[in-house]
Amino acid sequence: MMKRFILALVFFLVGTATWAQCAMCRTQLEVNVSSGDVGIAAGLNTGILYLLSLPYLAIMVLGYVWYKHSRNARKLQQGPAAG
Repeated sequence: MMKRFILALVFFLVGTATWAQCAMCRTQLEVNVSSGDVGIAAGLNTGILYLLSLPYLAIMVLGYVWYKHSRNARKLQQGPAAG
């Protein structure tokens, strides 16, 4: 029960820090776009997509490694005649 509470607290604290950062980025982009500099906005959008894809890529790699490990362990349990 205590682990769930700590995990929920961590997610809450991380979420509030993320919202604060988004407001800062949005304000800076509005200032840059209003002054005619749209290059920073395009770069920031690319960076956001890059950061969005990394957790999914990490989960896919870990899933693949887990799958291969469990498959090899299953083959070893069945013995050499099944391989």
